[in-house]
Amino acid sequence: MQGALTRYRIIAWIVGVCLLALVVVGMPLKYLADNPVVVAAVGPAHGFLFMLYLVATFDLSRRAQWSFGRMILVMLSGTIPFLSFWAERKVTKEWVPVAELAKSPV
Repeated sequence: MQGALTRYRIIAWIVGVCLLALVVVGMPLKYLADNPVVVAAVGPAHGFLFMLYLVATFDLSRRAQWSFGRMILVMLSGTIPFLSFWAERKVTKEWVPVAELAKSPV
């Protein structure tokens, strides 16, 4: 479970940063300055990384036994700027205490 959570956290941050680069830098350059170079470079990379994000989210959701609806909501959080950071933090806060409890001797 810890490995799946780590993979999810890493890819959530990478996808979030790529999406912000597209929205904050790439889109204004493309539509206001007629310079599509950032969108052409970051767009395909973000698309590929988003697919990895979906796989990592699916893996974590199966291991954590999330409902289908929750899995879809976490997956969709990678499509809205800043939301992937919030979702990653929420998922991590929920599962880190559970993992620590599992390690403690009772």
